[in-house]
Amino acid sequence: MYYVPYMYPCQCQHPYYVNAPTYNYERQPVHWASPNEEEHAIRFNANRSSNSHENVPLTDYGPKPFFININESAKQNDTYRTALWTGTQLQLTLMSLDEGEDIGLEMHPDVDQFLRIEQGQGIVRMGESKDYLNFERNVYDDSAILIPAGTWHNLINTGTVPLKLYSIYAPPNHPFGTVHVTKADAESLWKKANKSRGSTYSKKMI
Repeated sequence: MYYVPYMYPCQCQHPYYVNAPTYNYERQPVHWASPNEEEHAIRFNANRSSNSHENVPLTDYGPKPFFININESAKQNDTYRTALWTGTQLQLTLMSLDEGEDIGLEMHPDVDQFLRIEQGQGIVRMGESKDYLNFERNVYDDSAILIPAGTWHNLINTGTVPLKLYSIYAPPNHPFGTVHVTKADAESLWKKANKSRGSTYSKKMI
């Protein structure tokens, strides 16, 4: 005879069947919140609901502890790029691409990047070289995009509304407080910085 070992918290009614059905009323919670945790959760949810429809000033709040409704802040942002939080290990920026606009083909040698779409639709292309972008996907609201360091990539808005997203760089890729109102502003600042360093480095890193 075979016995199924007792496994807390589920007490199965059918001891001879490994995959016997279980029901919610038979399960016990694994973790009980302490009074302090419950109070914190109540305050957290209250603050979240009360501030969920309020516009928060979009400025760089790093590197102090920070909380925000990222979905609404991304949709609120109308600039090409605004740094929202810059720390020592990562950076959060908001971006908005107009209809038909793209980020521009770029590559970050030492920076991993995470993008999340909050509004609109587009196409992301990636590859090991700028002439061979063999990875292509359609992206839309709630899409997440992971870009490994050293990967060439571009994101194009193919919709009829602004493409709203946020980007996380690890480590940070832009100076604290960066605001690029338009893509042209970003490219102009990049060219000036590149020229001042006297560099012939031709890879766009905006």
